[in-house]
Amino acid sequence: MPAPVLIEAIAFDAPTSTDNGQGGTILGWVERLCVRAEFRFLRGGETVLQARLAGQQTIVAKIRASAASREITPEWRMRDIRTSVVYNIRSIVPTDDRHYLELTCQSGVAV
Repeated sequence: MPAPVLIEAIAFDAPTSTDNGQGGTILGWVERLCVRAEFRFLRGGETVLQARLAGQQTIVAKIRASAASREITPEWRMRDIRTSVVYNIRSIVPTDDRHYLELTCQSGVAV
């Protein structure tokens, strides 16, 4: 099995909230991790086709597993650094050899 070609530059942002000084909070994002990834765009299946008609794109991003990448949760978001596209993380699954993580992500939805 050949090694994946990790040519995409991506960043992962974690949700954060800060005090606004008036008793409320400001919700935002803080960048936690920048890595290289391999993208696989999903094209088939009824659910994927329906999402594409609604302007959403589902991808699987493969990244190297590390202590930092294992902290990623579906509450975080993924950003393509080159195109600035923001993706919601739907699921995180380790590969069979545990060397990589495969993240199913979707763009075009409210984050």
